[in-house]
Amino acid sequence: MWCCASNPAGGSKASRIKRWRSTGIIGLRDSKLKTFPDVVIDMERAVRTLDLTHNKISDVPAEISKLVNMQRLLIADNLIERLPGNLGKLQSLKVLMLDGNRISCLPDELGQLIRLEQLSISRNMLIYLPDTIGSLRNLVLLNVSNNRLKSLPESLGSCASLEEVQANDNVVEELPASLCNLIQLKSLCLDDNQVKQIPDGLLKDCKSLQNLSLHNNPISMDEFQMMEGYEEFEERRKKKFDKQIDSNVMMSSKGLDIGVDK
Repeated sequence: MWCCASNPAGGSKASRIKRWRSTGIIGLRDSKLKTFPDVVIDMERAVRTLDLTHNKISDVPAEISKLVNMQRLLIADNLIERLPGNLGKLQSLKVLMLDGNRISCLPDELGQLIRLEQLSISRNMLIYLPDTIGSLRNLVLLNVSNNRLKSLPESLGSCASLEEVQANDNVVEELPASLCNLIQLKSLCLDDNQVKQIPDGLLKDCKSLQNLSLHNNPISMDEFQMMEGYEEFEERRKKKFDKQIDSNVMMSSKGLDIGVDK
C-alpha cells in the first residue's frame, strides 16, 4: 500500500515513480505513511536512496532485502520496534539512519552490512549492541546516544575505520579495552553515563583522538590527567582548537572544553 498526502507540485503517482526510477532517489519524509510502501519494494534494484523520515511506520518488511542496490536508508522518527534479519542482505548500504524509533535490539545480521559507513540509532530503546557489529570494518560513524546501553561490546574494537562514537545519555558503566585498537578514532562522546574509568591505553594508543567527552560521569579530572598519553592527547586537542580558530569557526562561550568534569 502507498498512501500519502496529495502533492500537486509533485505530479501524479505515475510521474513520481518514473522520476524515482530515473534518479534512484525516493523521498517520502513527512508523508503520513503508516506502512512501508509496496511501491518501493516493487522498484527493487532501482532504489539508491530511500528517505522515510518522520512518518508512522511500525514495521519494516522482510521484502526490503530486494533493494540490493540501496546505499542510503533514512527511516528516523517512526514507530519501528524491530528490524528484519534479512536487512543484512542490503550489501550496498552505506548509511543507515534509525534515530527516534522504538528499537530495543538489532539483529545479528547487521554485521553483514560490510559497506556500512554511518549507523545512527539514537533515541531508541537499545539495551545492547550485537557482537557482530565488529564486522563493520568500514564503519566511520556510530551514534547510539539516548538509549539504555549498559556497555559497549568488545567487538567494537574491530571496527578499524571508526572515527566517531556518540554514546551520550545511556547507563554505560565500563568501556571495552578493545577501544584502544581504534587508531582512526577522533571523537568519543560519553556524556551522562556511569563510566568510572576508561581503558588504560586509550589516550596513548588512539593516536588520532582529539575529543573525549565524559561530562556527568563518576570520573575525576585528576584521574584523567594521570593517564598515560594524557599530554599527547592534550596536544592533539589544542591543535584541533587552534585550527578551528584559524578557520574562524564560531566557538561556544565555554571555549576549550576538556570534556571531563572537575
